[in-house]
Amino acid sequence: MPSDILTHVLHTIPFRNFEPIPDVPALDLDTLSSLNQYGKAVYLTAIENVTSNPDWFLGETPDAAGALHNSTACAVVVIEKAEQEVDAFYFYFYSFNEGADITQVLPPLNRIFPDGRPGDHFGDHVGDWEHNMIRFKNGKPTGIYFSQHGSGQACKWDDGSCVSKDGDRPVVFSARGSHANYPTEGNHTHDEALVDIADKGRRWDPIPLAYFYKYDPATDVLTPADPGTYPTDWFHFEGAWGDKKYKDSDPRQKTVPYFGLKKYDNGPTGPKFKHLVRKGLVPDEPPERNLMKALVGFYLSLYGCCLHGHNPWVVVVFTIVVLAAIIFLAAFTFRKGCLFLRRRLRQRRAEKGTAELNVPLLDLERAEDES
Repeated sequence: MPSDILTHVLHTIPFRNFEPIPDVPALDLDTLSSLNQYGKAVYLTAIENVTSNPDWFLGETPDAAGALHNSTACAVVVIEKAEQEVDAFYFYFYSFNEGADITQVLPPLNRIFPDGRPGDHFGDHVGDWEHNMIRFKNGKPTGIYFSQHGSGQACKWDDGSCVSKDGDRPVVFSARGSHANYPTEGNHTHDEALVDIADKGRRWDPIPLAYFYKYDPATDVLTPADPGTYPTDWFHFEGAWGDKKYKDSDPRQKTVPYFGLKKYDNGPTGPKFKHLVRKGLVPDEPPERNLMKALVGFYLSLYGCCLHGHNPWVVVVFTIVVLAAIIFLAAFTFRKGCLFLRRRLRQRRAEKGTAELNVPLLDLERAEDES
């Protein structure tokens, strides 16, 4: 559930290289950026063992009206892009991110984990920042962005097929555990093969206890709407809001067979580093792609079009064979192309050399007669 930002800080210790930073005074939201002197590789590490699921991990459950009473779990950051154009970021904080369950995987991948059991999660991490961004022009909203696992989704404000609303306010569906934001309820696929579950659950209105700010990226100045109440120093903290991904030797860490996915991952950076300056609704920098995602996407496309219903290991073997054939053909074609170019280059050089040899020599006797 949504978590109080200060409570999270008070239950953590700053670590670097898996060791606590010595002689650090007690930290709060007014002193957190003092850790920047140690570099960006600082991790707010849980004091308790994360496997014990301490109470503060759970956050506060909103009441029947959707209100929190003891937690500030939202920060609204407004950026004036141009005259009459404003981006309003609504950041939501959770003390713990529960990654995908092993059963939240698209078939047939969900059938090739030999030791997978319901309740086994991967991609867990301490601390979680998610956000929506609403763009306003001339005081009216024009579009909204939904953060989802390092990428996201954008909708035009007036697109009723994309944005759910309650009156004039958007309704956002937060995935169970991961808190990724979606414009509609139901199951949503992310990272090619994982499934987020975002059914209608407990409603939370993040605004009543939120911090409100105006931020100028050019000067790096954060101005609170209520200077006496809203702290600003925490916003400039450059480290991570959770533990560093545990080493393989750590008994808390586990690895999903075949895919290298880890049970525990790094904590996230804070709101200041969530692409606050962007041309469109989505961040200007595209999400990172990796080889594993590309291979999983190729595997699932083959399964969906041609191999549905077959044993998943047969699909894996077939996919590997197809990829090997493609790589072989590409290498063979490239090699043949290089040989062809080399032959053509040698042929042209030979033709050029022959042409130079055929240039008439100067007739010295004739030249002397003419002189």
